Amino acid sequence: MEPRISMITLGVSDFERSRRFYVEGLGLELSPYSQPEVAFLALNGAWLALWSRDELAKDARVADTGPGFIPVSLAHNVESKEMVDAVLKQAEAAGARITHEAEDTFWGGYTGYFADPDGFLWEVAWNPTMPELAQL
Repeated sequence: MEPRISMITLGVSDFERSRRFYVEGLGLELSPYSQPEVAFLALNGAWLALWSRDELAKDARVADTGPGFIPVSLAHNVESKEMVDAVLKQAEAAGARITHEAEDTFWGGYTGYFADPDGFLWEVAWNPTMPELAQL
């Protein structure tokens, strides 16, 4: 296996709500590969897919066990503290719930978290020791 991720698929409870959140609220571009039941959003070097939670569970042949905490977060690194605050404000205006207001970290960065409409956690971070993360 090569060391890369090509697509992240989020199994969402309300497809249209999630599509609006990511496309209209956060400004991600909807790919022409998208279909009525699945949205593909281009990221730098990867894709984000939105698909119904029950269809994803069926496709993977696993049980849809309900809306518990899934121990995963997605990270979006930016070039400055100010950009962390701006992205968190944009997400909140689009309907996200801020779970952790941005603050300085013990490791020298600045980070905060939001949950999308399905509760998927996104960390928005400025990491001065790894500036290349903001360029990915």
